[in-house]
Amino acid sequence: MNLVESLKIAWQSLVGNRLRSALTMLGVIIGVAAVIALVSIGQGASQQITSQIQKLGSNVITVLPRGNTVARLGLDDVEELTARVSTLSRAIPSLSRQTTVKWQNKTYSTTVEGTADGYSELRSFPVAVGRFITPSDVDGRRKVAVLGKKVHTELFGDLNPLMQQINISGETYTVVGIMSAKGQGMGGDYDDRVLIPISSALRLFGTNRVSSILVQTSDAKVAPATVARIQAIYQKKFPTRNPGRDDAVMVFSQDQLLSTVGDATRTFTIMLGGIAGISLLVGGIGIMNIMMVSVTERTREIGIRKALGAKRRDILSQFLVESVFLSLSGGAIGIILGVGGARAMEAFGLPSTVSVTSIVMAFSFSAAVGLFFGVYPAMKAANLDPIEALRYD
Repeated sequence: MNLVESLKIAWQSLVGNRLRSALTMLGVIIGVAAVIALVSIGQGASQQITSQIQKLGSNVITVLPRGNTVARLGLDDVEELTARVSTLSRAIPSLSRQTTVKWQNKTYSTTVEGTADGYSELRSFPVAVGRFITPSDVDGRRKVAVLGKKVHTELFGDLNPLMQQINISGETYTVVGIMSAKGQGMGGDYDDRVLIPISSALRLFGTNRVSSILVQTSDAKVAPATVARIQAIYQKKFPTRNPGRDDAVMVFSQDQLLSTVGDATRTFTIMLGGIAGISLLVGGIGIMNIMMVSVTERTREIGIRKALGAKRRDILSQFLVESVFLSLSGGAIGIILGVGGARAMEAFGLPSTVSVTSIVMAFSFSAAVGLFFGVYPAMKAANLDPIEALRYD
């Protein structure tokens, strides 16, 4: 008996028991749909976080003090790093606070970040209109501000804000520029902030300490050496008294963040896929159970076919084809539901990325499940004695 005949007989058998066939496929459908949907969520989250890290800028190293230590950073640290670390191309201080910004009768709560010239290039965050903060703005503690796209829209709408006066925490600043749209990143929403000179920010917020220092290297290859050099400087400056205690100052590069996040999201995706894969195993057990019932119900039919000359391999292939047909049909429906579910999650703001790999993996696994769990029932049917089978009632 050839494959076409096996498929025809399998189809007639499954159609003749529609409800049972549908219930048998249900486990595979749920398993495949769950694998695709959950793996898509994991991959979507990974891509979103990676995109946010990349928005930090290229070859960027972040230096910031730990909150539970005595370490403090100031503008003198920027000068020290510039002088002592030869592999960096620029060092930019940053001081951020959540505060209220006003223009005329409009009030908006946003992030005000004090920074310096070079920040725009370091963050790959160009100015759309006007200009950015200059060295003379920092040296002269000028009260100038550059608006993020969202702040511009919230306060001014479609109006041109250049040279307009805004109020930040009770002090008047002149708008000199508008940043281009950048979106969300590891540092928050770049469009929802106001940038002012770091010197003005220190005076505005009544402090001499910065939140962090952003260091950029000219080449990604020297980033590990630069991180090690900066760590050595601060380990000497703020020695750790207790063995095993974290350093007082954290120093990490963009590549380190990407590596750490990549490892975590890969583990998360594998875990989600494994959980969903359990459903496929349960579905496979269901297929085996139904196929065993089918063998029992069709014992007399098997005896008649053997008596008419059907060989052992014919019976074996017939039941294997039925089992694989069930799993593949369930897999195909599961793919449609899984892809649809992943797309639906995007509509609710949950990032998901459907990959061909996850579809092929889920479909192949469903076929393997049907083949694996169909072998035993098929072998049992093929090994039936024709005389005993004909006597079965």
